[in-house]
Amino acid sequence: MALAATFCGAIAAHSQRYPYPYLNPNLPVEQRADNIVSLMTLDEKIAAIGNAAVPRLNIPAPGNSEGIHQLVRRAGRGGDPVPTTSFSQVYGMGETWDPELIRRAGTVEGYEARYITQSNKYKRPTLMLWGPTSDLARDPRWGRNDESFGEDPFLTGTMVAAFIKGIQGDDPKYWQAASLLKHFFANSNETTRSGSSSNFDERLMREYYSVPFRMGFLEGGAKSLMAAYNAWNGIPMMVNPVLRDVVGKEWGANWYVLSDAGAAGHVVNIHKYLKTDEEVAAAAIKVGLNQFLGGGGPPVIKKALDEKLLTEANLDAALKGKFKTAVRLGLLDPPSTVPYTKIGAADEPEPWLGDRHKSVARDVARESVVLLKNAGGLLPLNRTGLKSIAVVGPRAAGVLFDFYSGPTPYAIGVLPAIKDKAGSAISVNYAANNDGDAAVNAARASDVAVVVVGNDPMCGTKNPGEAFNRDGSTKPCPDPGEGREGRDRDTLDLSQEELVKAVYAANPKTVVVLISSFPYAINWTHAIVPAILHITHAAQEQGTAIADVLFGDHNPGGRLVQTWPKSLDQVPPMLDYDIRHGRTYMYFNGEPLYPFGYGLSYTTFQYSNLRLSSARLTKNGSITVMVDVKNTGRRAGDEVVQLYLRHPQSKVARPAQELKGFQRIMLKPDERKTVQISLKAASLAWWNEKEHRFEVEAEPVRILIGRSAADIKLEKTVSVE
Repeated sequence: MALAATFCGAIAAHSQRYPYPYLNPNLPVEQRADNIVSLMTLDEKIAAIGNAAVPRLNIPAPGNSEGIHQLVRRAGRGGDPVPTTSFSQVYGMGETWDPELIRRAGTVEGYEARYITQSNKYKRPTLMLWGPTSDLARDPRWGRNDESFGEDPFLTGTMVAAFIKGIQGDDPKYWQAASLLKHFFANSNETTRSGSSSNFDERLMREYYSVPFRMGFLEGGAKSLMAAYNAWNGIPMMVNPVLRDVVGKEWGANWYVLSDAGAAGHVVNIHKYLKTDEEVAAAAIKVGLNQFLGGGGPPVIKKALDEKLLTEANLDAALKGKFKTAVRLGLLDPPSTVPYTKIGAADEPEPWLGDRHKSVARDVARESVVLLKNAGGLLPLNRTGLKSIAVVGPRAAGVLFDFYSGPTPYAIGVLPAIKDKAGSAISVNYAANNDGDAAVNAARASDVAVVVVGNDPMCGTKNPGEAFNRDGSTKPCPDPGEGREGRDRDTLDLSQEELVKAVYAANPKTVVVLISSFPYAINWTHAIVPAILHITHAAQEQGTAIADVLFGDHNPGGRLVQTWPKSLDQVPPMLDYDIRHGRTYMYFNGEPLYPFGYGLSYTTFQYSNLRLSSARLTKNGSITVMVDVKNTGRRAGDEVVQLYLRHPQSKVARPAQELKGFQRIMLKPDERKTVQISLKAASLAWWNEKEHRFEVEAEPVRILIGRSAADIKLEKTVSVE
């Protein structure tokens, strides 16, 4: 009886402390969200589809920002522009093949989001980050290729999960910021994206296109997403039942579910899938969508309710996720209980000006550099005896940014970085182009020539809004080899290759620095020019990274994340989404210019002693794959050990090979390390469409260890039983 009395007293005290269950930090997230929805009026629910704030209940909206490679805070209704840390484009982040580094980049973004939200200087709610992008770069013509971590689902999913973990933090109860994945899914054509359909079977959906999203949700911990413009098999994504049946029910990712900007209108006017705005709103909410970026406003939802297309219960189910997000962000709890509320405290300096965030940006840029060619050991440049260097080309002087960039605290281009590195001992001769033979003369007068070429990620546009057409596409790029959001590329040719030819003719000691958001078919350059580097745009430390690599202060270890074709003849039609017709390294026909996973180093590595923790792998088990790697050169350097699989006796068609593990390591000269990569039997599964489940076969599986998909060093077979 005494125990019962004590318990009842505790309950009474608890009730007095928390007048409503949603205010109780000790209750489960689900229960708190249910309570919020139960307390809301119908008008509040309708309003919350557009804005998650519920003023009467003191529930704030988290605020949002683009966040695929930078927390973007431009000038606008929310206030003045805020210069934040900008990393390499997502494509370049992928080229690091370093998930731990990408997690650190995500941590920077999440921290800066909290700082802008909470510091007295800004007080701009920015806790929902629209990123990372989790789409796959299946075609090199795709205008938004730069927003993808690559063409491989395992690599992309691994990077996505790492970035999410950084953004959201490692506290078991609260998030630093929330991550929203985009764009679900198979969204890799631009020019006709608002009305096109990405058509492929359920097996490809499960084994390829949805994999990075699934990994982001189940391994990374994200709970929110943005639906893509396109349709899948004829059903526009924002009303596609896959959002409810797979993303929501199977993966639990139905917290914030957004349409893309203007997509609601496209369902009626371009897809012509439904006839009215009310039908679109009702269909979208029924599959879990709870925020419209354009369309779906209160009058439309009210009309859908009046016409019995929608019920209040449908609104309740869709809205709960928004309030679960508020709970996980700690927006409803006492600040003293939420560890991230200390960020932005009085007198804390702006983090993007500090060494910690700058160093992460520098590391990402450096690790993203890919050495594509180095004939005769031209690189690194030998300072001894080097008296002059020509730096020429339209991409040399500054750093170019894309549609998903904002102001940065600084940005270092290749030219100023080389000047700083050269100091007074080496003269730098600069020419932006070859007008009046300026580039040729600079090259001829110098010991070495560095030609900096590549695309303009904005295609010359200064204001992104001015580039868009009414159908969601953007105006054609002046250069057909360039692309951007809303516009796919027409060719893989690099128009500036003519400049490269002219400079090389003037000085055979030519280095090409290709700053690009996608592959180029630089066949002549690869065949003739002795040294080629690749890096992407938008990195505030872009120039530092290139200068460090040119002069040998950093040994490049980046690897390509996409197959680079020699020509468009090697690529299927743009709207053919069946990758089995010759897309990606898994099905590519012929010999590429550069294979997936490719990248050189200033040193050499030797692989030996491939072994397995067991020669047998049970269907629900795992093994450890071990290989010894030795640096056999004279420089310290990074190697990316890549694990691929083949299924020589599978009862179903399989890719030629599939990446299932990788590890980036640093080795000093003569140093040897044993690399250990875990391989789970579940990762060998294929999707059985008849049974609607993943199936692990009893079969021999070939394990391949190499430096790229085309450079396999060692092989071994494991028996799956």
